[in-house]
Amino acid sequence: MPAEKRIFLESHNINNLYSGFGQFNYWLIKNLTEHNQSFQFTAYAKNKSVFKDFGGDLKFQRYYSFNRYKTFRLRKKYDLWHSLNQNSKIEPYSSSMPYLMTLHDVIFMEKDPIEKVSKKKIQLLKEKINRSQTIIFISEHAKRSANHFFEISEAIPQPVIYNGNPTVAQPPVTPPKVDFDLTKPYLFCIGQFLEMKNFHSLIGMLSQLNDLQLIIAGNKDKPYGEVVKQEIKKYKLQDRVFLAGKISEKDKHYYFQNCEAFVFPSLFEGFGMPPIEAMAYGKPVFLANRTSLPEIGGEYAFYWDQFDADYMVGVFEDGMNKFQKEKDLYTNHLKKRAESFNWDKTAKEYLQVYDTLLIK
Repeated sequence: MPAEKRIFLESHNINNLYSGFGQFNYWLIKNLTEHNQSFQFTAYAKNKSVFKDFGGDLKFQRYYSFNRYKTFRLRKKYDLWHSLNQNSKIEPYSSSMPYLMTLHDVIFMEKDPIEKVSKKKIQLLKEKINRSQTIIFISEHAKRSANHFFEISEAIPQPVIYNGNPTVAQPPVTPPKVDFDLTKPYLFCIGQFLEMKNFHSLIGMLSQLNDLQLIIAGNKDKPYGEVVKQEIKKYKLQDRVFLAGKISEKDKHYYFQNCEAFVFPSLFEGFGMPPIEAMAYGKPVFLANRTSLPEIGGEYAFYWDQFDADYMVGVFEDGMNKFQKEKDLYTNHLKKRAESFNWDKTAKEYLQVYDTLLIK
């Protein structure tokens, strides 16, 4: 019987489970180990405890930051090295080791003038692309954008495998302890406080929606948080717009369960998990008609083409009217769409890629 093929999962971003990369690493590896029957996986992290709830046989390699430097790169040979994100500087010592990369986005090329983009960052990604036997993209948009900026060889297979959705709708949870009134109807938004998330555009919109509050969750202490706070002051909405900061999973479920709608005007997304989490509860979702969001939201989401307050209000009110008139139709379709993003399915598709690369 042939020995199991050994796959190294460069997964050190799993150390930060509050990040999108951390969540991707966690859920992909967890489901890979549950469905694997052919391979020996070695995962890479600072602490083995992050894998304590994983099933299957998973080996562990401790992450050290100095492994980024060429002299200290990992020298052990594997049948396949899988770089789980495109930004990693951790590479195998051997340049001949078979190599697979998951490319989540090239937002750094999309949002900035090319002349301002770090040449080192561009070169790093070019090198990773050129050494890859296969590149997996997490959305069709990410694939189109990467090919536009990097002209990837057609000889490199480029499958699109969507991320799964870890959010399963929960029974009603108790409200979080906050200093604002949760009995009043509210819109909900969650994400990193970065300029590209465009949260400040929601404030002008809300100034014309007098019967609603707005709750935005995420690390409000980032510099962009001050931009949002200034917009709240500008419109004198301190009594209707609330920045909840980082929240627990339980509190996140509460906000999704009880919001009137989920609003997400982000300008740049390689995938976009929060809209799927909202759809799992059958909530109306309002998204920017940009990058991957139309692909993820589908035909039963509502979209903003621009971010003028009057226009955003019009789209919102029209969308809510449509939703209320056919609530059962929208709710059922939104829930089904959320269910279609499934980590079991995602892991099985990754295993098929490994099979194609390694099983002869």
